[in-house]
Amino acid sequence: MFRKPDYIILIAAFVSFLFSISLWFGVFGAENKDAGIFVGLWVPSILGFGLFFKTSVKGRQI
Repeated sequence: MFRKPDYIILIAAFVSFLFSISLWFGVFGAENKDAGIFVGLWVPSILGFGLFFKTSVKGRQI
């Protein structure tokens, strides 16, 4: 099912999501909504890169 690289990708995306929320709502200081949106865009990027590398490795194994 899931292997170690899959978990690393999911954890990285989740940490990015939490960091984005903390920036948006100002958990660690003043609100910084622009930075929260920017960091929030990392989540689909991390998942996209993970999917790209996962499919490219599978393509080479066949």
